[in-house]
Amino acid sequence: MTELARTPRSSVPDGKAVRLEGGPDGICLVRLGERFFALADRCSHADVHLSEGEVDADECSVECWKHGSSFSLLDGLPQSLPATGPVAVLSVTIDGEEVVVSA
Repeated sequence: MTELARTPRSSVPDGKAVRLEGGPDGICLVRLGERFFALADRCSHADVHLSEGEVDADECSVECWKHGSSFSLLDGLPQSLPATGPVAVLSVTIDGEEVVVSA
């Protein structure tokens, strides 16, 4: 696997998404408790950053702020229209106090 980014765990607030530079689209990194999820940071419907959207911890998803499509943090599949295509899911590992995102 190719490492795309790394950031301190403490830099990712619980229940929020942050944008990291890395990969062709950037990275949308989400923390839910002690679990971290990473998606390509570009909505498959519109060219906007998913990291600027709302996180739904109960649904384990992130919503695109522009048109309201939500995407599963588990598999990148769209959970609502207008998006019909998935976004790439990236690998997340923990290295001490850092979160490492890889492709």
